[in-house]
Amino acid sequence: MNPPLIHPSALLPSSPSAPPALRLLPDDDAQRAMLHNEVHARPPARIRLPALVVYVAVFNDGVTREQECAHLRLLPGQQALALESLHGNFLRLRGEGYTVKWERHTEFSRYAIVQPLPAHAQLGACDPELMSSLVLTPEWLRGIPGRTIAAIKLAMVHGDLTTVDATLAQARAWFGEHPVVASVMGNAGHSWAVTDFMLRPSGFERMLVIAPPDTTQTRAGRISQRLLELETYRLMALRGLPVAKQLGPMLTEADGALADITAQLENKSASDQDLLDTLVSMAARVERATAEHVYRFSATRAYDTLVGQRITELREQAIPGTQTLGEFMQRRLSPAMATVAATAQRLASLSERVSRTSALLRTRVDIATEVQNQQLLEKLTRGQELQLRLQSTVEGLSIAAISYYVVSLLLYGGKALKGAGVPINPETAAGALIPLVLWAVWRTTRRIHKKLHAGN
Repeated sequence: MNPPLIHPSALLPSSPSAPPALRLLPDDDAQRAMLHNEVHARPPARIRLPALVVYVAVFNDGVTREQECAHLRLLPGQQALALESLHGNFLRLRGEGYTVKWERHTEFSRYAIVQPLPAHAQLGACDPELMSSLVLTPEWLRGIPGRTIAAIKLAMVHGDLTTVDATLAQARAWFGEHPVVASVMGNAGHSWAVTDFMLRPSGFERMLVIAPPDTTQTRAGRISQRLLELETYRLMALRGLPVAKQLGPMLTEADGALADITAQLENKSASDQDLLDTLVSMAARVERATAEHVYRFSATRAYDTLVGQRITELREQAIPGTQTLGEFMQRRLSPAMATVAATAQRLASLSERVSRTSALLRTRVDIATEVQNQQLLEKLTRGQELQLRLQSTVEGLSIAAISYYVVSLLLYGGKALKGAGVPINPETAAGALIPLVLWAVWRTTRRIHKKLHAGN
């Protein structure tokens, strides 16, 4: 018989719906049920102590749900696992003596295997070996699709929290030679969390939770979830640090180049075209860096906020002689987060400065263009004035020429009349009509001008 499959919908509280005739509310929004049940989407596991939680978080970039489903089908008795079971981003599978919890997030997927803690790894053991006690084969762990970002072996044991020195000595022995950090969790001090934050040759970190025998399974599940999420979000937040270090030299170079451009813009020691080419190239580099890394910087801020929330939820109290998990983590995480925040701010500031310098250069180019346009207009105005003068001169010559042709026609007409026997002196008559002809031609020209100007 196949081990049972627990779907997250089975863990949600039942809410019987009233018959349509008895409904007291308007129709539900299409997303109401989904949004309401989001609070129950990832319920914590119920863990019976002593237990070992083997936790692996992998980047799921390029990994499909089909691939993850195919890998989960390799578990004993899960060959018939349906792909639809993974659509809720949460799945818990129960095997013989263990459970496997799968969760898919935006950037990573995580797998948690909960199994009994072997007897040789209980509190008091000295650096116990855990690999040989895993209920799942190393091949299954190695075959998880994705790239590992976090891997933790969390041992949860019973212990006496009243004997602080003796219990702390046992916890230190459990981690071997490595120095540890530890915290009392909860306002009432319901359990201890101990770790060394060391990456071991197996690729796993180790954590140890010590709780009294009366610890409930639900509390143990919440403790494990908070600790595992705390370390996962810490590592995800740190993904922005290599990006910030990579951008540092480029930002320094761009700062210097922008200062040179501004100085050349002030001193007018370079042509506008050269400055514009350099500025466009720099703006393209800055915008490309912003487009490539703005999501990572935003994600880093979000993950850092989650780390702070998880530390607050632990409600830590100090154990004499050790640092708390929150103190250790924040002292090492805060400088990295400050570096990422400063780089993001520096990139945004550089983009704004490039925009302002571009605006200054554009203003200078616009002013120069306006000056050139004004000079061109002045030249055009002078040309039009010369053209008008030339046109007036030509018009005067035109009046004379037209008058000449009219007088010539009158002269020929007079000669024709003389030849017909009319007693007339053509030359005298033509000479006498010259003033009248000039006035008539001039008057006609003025009337034509008036009509043209009236039409314009």
